[in-house]
Amino acid sequence: MAEHAVVVAGGGPTGLMLAGELALAGVDVAIVERRASQDLTGTRSRGLHSRTIEVLDQRGIAERFLSEGQVAQVAGFAGTRFDISGFPTRHPYGLALLQHRFERILAGWVGELGVPIHRERDVTGFVQDATGVDVQLSGRAALRARYLVGCDGGRSVVRKVAGIDFPGWEPTTSTLIAEVQLAKEPKWGVHDNALGRHAFSKLEDGGGLVGVLVTERDVEHTGEPTLSDLSEALIAVWGTDYGVHNPASIARFTDMARQAAAYRVGRVMLAGDAAHVHYPVGGQGLNTGVQDAVNLGWKLAQVVNGTSPDSLLDTYHAERHPVAARVLRNTVAQVSLLRPNEYIKTLGDIIAELLTLEEPRRRFAAMTSGLDIHYDLGEGHPLLGRRMPDLDLVAADGPVRVFALLHDAKPVLLNFGKPGELDITQWADRVQRLDAKHAGDWELPDLGPVAAPAAVLIRPDGYVAWVGEGTDNGLRDALTTWFGPP
Repeated sequence: MAEHAVVVAGGGPTGLMLAGELALAGVDVAIVERRASQDLTGTRSRGLHSRTIEVLDQRGIAERFLSEGQVAQVAGFAGTRFDISGFPTRHPYGLALLQHRFERILAGWVGELGVPIHRERDVTGFVQDATGVDVQLSGRAALRARYLVGCDGGRSVVRKVAGIDFPGWEPTTSTLIAEVQLAKEPKWGVHDNALGRHAFSKLEDGGGLVGVLVTERDVEHTGEPTLSDLSEALIAVWGTDYGVHNPASIARFTDMARQAAAYRVGRVMLAGDAAHVHYPVGGQGLNTGVQDAVNLGWKLAQVVNGTSPDSLLDTYHAERHPVAARVLRNTVAQVSLLRPNEYIKTLGDIIAELLTLEEPRRRFAAMTSGLDIHYDLGEGHPLLGRRMPDLDLVAADGPVRVFALLHDAKPVLLNFGKPGELDITQWADRVQRLDAKHAGDWELPDLGPVAAPAAVLIRPDGYVAWVGEGTDNGLRDALTTWFGPP
């Protein structure tokens, strides 16, 4: 039986990002993926939000994605678009990029890091004990791991075998999304009627493929969607199926919204769609999953590498569960506002009017773009628990960006006071330390300007774990909490 420190079930965006994070920390990680290739995926996601681009920038790989996508203002709420070009970030925009292209680029990075992918295999079950997890795969194969992470989608086998409840809202609408060829010219663009939302879009470099979105009459379905299902749904809306044929992908999603009651049971954890599912309005699903992975990756690596106690993993649920719960709430609200009902439309019009005001617009734009995430790390400076701005710094060796210091997924202590202050010698093997000066203002997307601190301790995921305001009070406690005892 092959052994790894961590086995990741699922090689989609979340699983790939998690494997990359672990590999950066020198952890022996392997992915189990049912598909033979990363190209065999549909268009369940069509782009990245600002914070996800920042996360990729923190690892030094953002340009790989920016070069293949199209920069666009993609943040919005229930049909109201937000322009975040004035937000204090190097990436005040989203990126239009189909999921299969995103996965292909991410898989290339993971391959460079030497992560093995066991393809055309499914995790079918597991048994965990005091020292690890025996993972059963399809085809009678098996793996042994110290930890197992389920990134295996909304129907997660890992979640079900772990016995984790998945409460939430039942579906009220069902939608097909596909990449197909059509014999006839369709009505391009987005269209709404009494049944729901429908759309046809031209796909760049799609080899004649057309993107199709169509709401079905019936909600309850069993089995995977077929070309016949797509044809039937198109005829119900348009009176014709436009000669639909040669599908590259067909997927079905509903407005069901569910979230795992626990993100961890012993040595088994969940991330991405295995932990939370919702209607894709606002495009927050893939982005939430990628950020799950970045939050979990460095914590799991430290536990595996022996620098932190196993209890550090409990902070994963504590931090990420509230984030996804908020995503579920705002997507359920958006689905309600988008319903083809004249009474509901009046409420939607009022919300849209409110969102033209500066404070609500800024707040909601920061929320949907992922730039306002705030982990509860206690009272203190506004930066505590929030993303560290990517400031331009001046150090002894010259200018440097904050995000450049995070490329290797290692924590950083930035001292803006007297050089040589804030002694962290006992953590020198784990935490980078830099005396620097900063240029420009300190500003957060959701709060605006904030007071410049004397020092900050930045976690590998880019969030601030401690803020110094002229003293080192609390620094040792923060270092011990997040990066293990000296």
